[in-house]
Amino acid sequence: MASDKEFDGDAGAPLPDFSTNIQLQTVAPALGGRSNNPDYLDYDQKGRGVVTTMFANAGAAYVIGIAGGGVYGLRTGLSSTPSSRFRVKLNAVLNHCGRHGSRAGNTLGVFAVMYSLYEGLADNYDFDEKLGLAAVSPAAASFCAPAFAAFMTGATYYAPSGARVAGLAGTIGFGAVGATYAGYSLLGIPYGSQGFLFL
Repeated sequence: MASDKEFDGDAGAPLPDFSTNIQLQTVAPALGGRSNNPDYLDYDQKGRGVVTTMFANAGAAYVIGIAGGGVYGLRTGLSSTPSSRFRVKLNAVLNHCGRHGSRAGNTLGVFAVMYSLYEGLADNYDFDEKLGLAAVSPAAASFCAPAFAAFMTGATYYAPSGARVAGLAGTIGFGAVGATYAGYSLLGIPYGSQGFLFL
């Protein structure tokens, strides 16, 4: 008869030998092995990353656009139906909701992606410190990146329409951020505390 650790043709593969002492520190420290050195967390991050922020903003903006466009499509679908039959009205409402909802959702989603990328760019290159706004006023420094992102988003989205239209769209975006910032300052709400775009 063969020994216990030898392979027997009809018994299957032999079991591994567990009689040796396994050092968990050499296998993986995450398995419970104690390390003599402390582990440090990276606290240099300013918040969520650019990609995480972009996906969150784009998703929320898309859902808001779908809902708003769907409500507008419902109103226009009911008012523009030439027949009083239920099936015709239902078809018109569904067509208008789908058309206006998808258009508004896609537009707001693109705005959110561009805004998040421009805001991440401004944060990455520390525009507020390079412009000297951090030394003047911390409030002005927190306004720098969203204002830049809003202006550039409007200007980039409408750039194919010409320089005047792009400049106007950028100014409208800058004004929206400025109005939000002023409103939050008057109400005593910390700017950017809502976590969605510049709100």
